[in-house]
Amino acid sequence: MDSAARFPVDGEQREWRLPEACTAFTRQLFKESPADRWHLSFQSFQAALIRSAARRFGESSPTAEKIQEYFASLHMRDLALACACADGSENAWNGFVAEYRSYLRAAAAAILRRPIADPAAMDLADSLFADLYGISGGKTGGRSLLRYFHGRSSLKTWLRAVLAQRHIDSIRAEKKFDSLEDGAEDGATRRVPELAVVEIPSDPHRETYLQKFREALTLALASLDARDRERLRLYYAEDRTLAQIGREVGEHESSVSRNLERVRRELRETVEGLLRAEKAAVNGGPAMKDAAAMPGMDDAQIALCIQYAAEDAAIDLDKLFESRKTKKRSGPDRNLEP
Repeated sequence: MDSAARFPVDGEQREWRLPEACTAFTRQLFKESPADRWHLSFQSFQAALIRSAARRFGESSPTAEKIQEYFASLHMRDLALACACADGSENAWNGFVAEYRSYLRAAAAAILRRPIADPAAMDLADSLFADLYGISGGKTGGRSLLRYFHGRSSLKTWLRAVLAQRHIDSIRAEKKFDSLEDGAEDGATRRVPELAVVEIPSDPHRETYLQKFREALTLALASLDARDRERLRLYYAEDRTLAQIGREVGEHESSVSRNLERVRRELRETVEGLLRAEKAAVNGGPAMKDAAAMPGMDDAQIALCIQYAAEDAAIDLDKLFESRKTKKRSGPDRNLEP
């Protein structure tokens, strides 16, 4: 089994190897992931983790504990799904299309500032699927774009970034073509002007979505068991390691990792339920009574709502967790995206 990956440094390919001490942990992650559902092999799963770690650590030599902590922070379900799709799993692709096609069309509509049903928005979203499938020039057998997803952000965050870049590239191509045509009219040779950075128009509903997310997340956090809320506070607001949290709450770090994943899943379900419900309270309790004031959202709107929240640095986790610590968070790896 190959436990190494190659990555570019100054035009050269360097090798990055996974320490043997991490093998048992990667097998545990594989077992806890939905890999079986998509017929994903452990070899492919481990290779995706190694590519991600090589991208994250580069030429440095992190300890096995640091690598395992990094692996635990990844969006593991998304990484396994992307890996299975890149390997050509039919079950994975069916699940991917069902889950992400409407989201991509909603994201494309936001980027173009057009209705979701607008043909241009649907074309922009659907055009991405060829590269995700690994189809180039109408021929199969190419390298799927999903192999470049490393799990550090959610798959939705990554897909929207790729979609936005595709839109920018199309604008640049059009500008370049127009410049060349201008030169052809009078027979003169003209230098194609350097293109300015194209800013993606913002979604006019973004602030409304962010406010709704903050309200739903605050209510969802209030509904959690005190012990679960403490795990989240220590991990997200205090920036504690899994081992440190384990010592604090009296658990093994692997149990901390599993419990954090469980609480994240439950939190997401609660937040989505609050965003979707017009008047129905979720999970009961006095903290949920305010849910009646929140108008309901459909699946595409909820996807964008959570997407914007994941991108927005203004959501103050310290305030949400009522933490006394005001330490500034760094990096995207611990985004609390339910």
